[in-house]
Amino acid sequence: MGQTPLDIDVAIIGAGPTALFAAFECSMLKLSCVLIDALSEIGGQCAALYPEKPIYDIPAHPSIEGGALIAALDAQIAPFDVPRLLGQRVEKLSGQRGAFTLETDRNNVVTARAVIIAAGAGAFGPNRPPLDGLDAYEASGAVQYYVRKRADFAGKRIVVAGGGDSALDWALSLSDIAEKIYLLHRRDRFRGAPETLSQIEARVAEGRIEKVVPYQLHALQGENGALTAVDVIDLEGQTRRIEADTLLPFYGLSTDLGPIATWNIDTVRSTIPVTPSSMETSLPGVFAIGDIATYPGKLKLILQGFSEGAMAAHAIHPIVHPDQALHFEYSTSKGVPSGS
Repeated sequence: MGQTPLDIDVAIIGAGPTALFAAFECSMLKLSCVLIDALSEIGGQCAALYPEKPIYDIPAHPSIEGGALIAALDAQIAPFDVPRLLGQRVEKLSGQRGAFTLETDRNNVVTARAVIIAAGAGAFGPNRPPLDGLDAYEASGAVQYYVRKRADFAGKRIVVAGGGDSALDWALSLSDIAEKIYLLHRRDRFRGAPETLSQIEARVAEGRIEKVVPYQLHALQGENGALTAVDVIDLEGQTRRIEADTLLPFYGLSTDLGPIATWNIDTVRSTIPVTPSSMETSLPGVFAIGDIATYPGKLKLILQGFSEGAMAAHAIHPIVHPDQALHFEYSTSKGVPSGS
């Protein structure tokens, strides 16, 4: 595409699940859009970090893996031929409501009437535990922060460290194929949905998961990156050695808004406050949806991000078509428009 500007109604920054659904909602309103993402493929964290992680709170899907969800969302926008600028980051945003210019680090230029920021948590990376010799175990794969292929953990003795959803979900998922799961947390209270906690207790009763509480990571044992044991320590300084092949620490992601922080948009702790009824940020014509958006009552659920994408698309329509009334109809009666 080079230096030739791409002129579009809506520039969507991000290509994760909420961005993909926002592209669908824009397309249904006959708003042309483009997806721009720093990753080389669509899907955001779902595709890059958790393609085989089951997701349980997507409506009409009792369970769906992250990769399958992205494939379905991609198929949903396929009729509209939404262009993608992947493997590049938006460095500059200038202009005003109705006339924005975006420039990427690969010298692509996009002009747009409105912008949707659906950048998830921004640039992300794992919070690494402060353990001696960690680099060698990371290099060998004995310490991993993401599960891309469940099959890689078959028959392994695994220490899962953390007290949130990721630790609980993966402890459950891998307990079906691992030799043993040790669930490590600094206290005997976990942050998860009641049903998830009930499933954990059931696996504990079956002996497939052992809770190691209240303990924290202390040291790694092994040679040349091959892990043989994980040492843990309690609040009284007592240590315990757990024979293990793999450590999966789930201590969250460190996030960075990157260039977004320089765009004269109000931010609060790596999130962007928005008006809940429209998802508009402090910069008129720029909207934020998904994990990066915040407002009173916000839930960081994919399904809420879907709703936010729809609201943003409807709020953008009068910006692009100020003289055209929007007579909204349900998709069951409207169908999929021909073309975008």
